[in-house]
Amino acid sequence: MLSHKMDDSTELADITGMADLTEMADLTELSDITKMSDTAAMTDTARPRFVVYSREQFKSYVKTPKGFVLASETLLSLIILICYAASLYGGYSAVAICEMIFSMIFFGIFMMELDKQILVVNWLWTDLFRAGVGALLYIITSLICVIGGAGDGARIAGGVFGLIAGLLFAYDTYTIYMQIKSSRQHNPAPTHDSV
Repeated sequence: MLSHKMDDSTELADITGMADLTEMADLTELSDITKMSDTAAMTDTARPRFVVYSREQFKSYVKTPKGFVLASETLLSLIILICYAASLYGGYSAVAICEMIFSMIFFGIFMMELDKQILVVNWLWTDLFRAGVGALLYIITSLICVIGGAGDGARIAGGVFGLIAGLLFAYDTYTIYMQIKSSRQHNPAPTHDSV
């Protein structure tokens, strides 16, 4: 009987110890949950501020002349992509895809002012090259689509929008060239008189 009583008390001590461990585990889990909810609350409050900041930055950059041109190039490239995708000859959509992606990349770079932080690349000359090649490719492919697109309305529509995009890219090329020309006039090259 005494041994039976001892087993009961040992068993009771084991159960009490397990209860303490269970309570400690519950408190630890509760502490972890509180930490996670605090972290989630901090990220939830931090996230909308960033989204609002970038949305305002986007809106303000689109109102600038360069931002409006880049946004227009992206939108026209998307319209041309849709037209070429609906036509019987979808091969011309490669120009629209490439130019849309390049316009979006340059829009993001100029909007976030990464061109002032990444000085390894000459962004004006790179943008001039992008716009010049885009103008040339759009005009060539659009003339081919408009001239040879008899019976394919989507191809002709893509060609007409492509001609408009070619003119827009040519205008962008001209404005970039004028910007490069004006920056060179303000920064004259050093001359040496000892020649």
